[in-house]
Amino acid sequence: MLVRAVTAPGLRRLCRGRRDAAAACFPPGRALLGVRGAEAAVFLQGLLTNDVTQLAAAADGAPSALYAHALNVQGRCLYDVILYRLHGSAGEEPHILLECDSNVLEPFQKHLKLYKIRRKVDISPCPDLSLWAVIPGEQAGDASSSLPKCAGQAVLLTPDPRAEVMGWRLITKKGANLSEIIPGSEVGDVQDYHRHRYKQGIPEGVKDLPPGVALPLESNLAYMNGISFTKGCYIGQELTARTHHMGVIRKRLLPVSFSAPLPKDGIPEGAEILTESGKPAGKFRAGGGDLGIALLRLAHVNEPLCIDVGGDKVKLSANTPEWWPKSAAK
Repeated sequence: MLVRAVTAPGLRRLCRGRRDAAAACFPPGRALLGVRGAEAAVFLQGLLTNDVTQLAAAADGAPSALYAHALNVQGRCLYDVILYRLHGSAGEEPHILLECDSNVLEPFQKHLKLYKIRRKVDISPCPDLSLWAVIPGEQAGDASSSLPKCAGQAVLLTPDPRAEVMGWRLITKKGANLSEIIPGSEVGDVQDYHRHRYKQGIPEGVKDLPPGVALPLESNLAYMNGISFTKGCYIGQELTARTHHMGVIRKRLLPVSFSAPLPKDGIPEGAEILTESGKPAGKFRAGGGDLGIALLRLAHVNEPLCIDVGGDKVKLSANTPEWWPKSAAK
């Protein structure tokens, strides 16, 4: 199996001038599927929103990871996916890993096999591999200057393709010693990883992106480098392309924060969000503690918002993430 590390200038900017642990490694509750074979890229090209050919080419400057969604025929998200290229050159047999929510590993595999037909590809889980999210510490030293050359139990270290603020994705062999792969790193609480995601407004998994419900552009797929509008046809393309060309997106996923005190059982997923005057403003998707992510009408983002939980109004506020493009709707 190919063993390599990928670095980028952006990672240096994330870590420069900081003085605590280089990074925290989190097991994000995701699973890996391997797609291998001569037609792997062509097969995935027709199923995912992003241009898989740029990943499969393995040319100089080609990415090692891509973000994408698998949509249903109505153009709604079924699975959010990060793809990883394991083959090192165009001359090697294509070998691509697909990261998905661990709760939908089996249905995602069935979804792929449904469309496999006679394609020359092998689709199988990867129980011998582990996936880690690697987030730079708040005050780490210049960790990027000593980023490891992945070896031994490491398979791939690459920038998270969704946003620079999400750090790296690391794939290792099962049971790998992380301190040998990333010196000075530590294993963190997975809840801290999810809080980091929610603070940055990065959706992940079936709670944030309910299958058959979430729309890719409302879910900020374009902001997270997860879609190509020039690649050609794929399942669910028609509605997505029409929405893009019309240029009208009235709702988006946004990070939200709650005012204390919070209900003992937390905020129910799917709860309706209202303006102070009682107008519908959106729906809460998921969260942890006082942070979460919600689908909100952009017209109400800057208004006081609340959720009625058992007769009590819980106040919340939304914000626009700093990593969004400058042209993003406010």
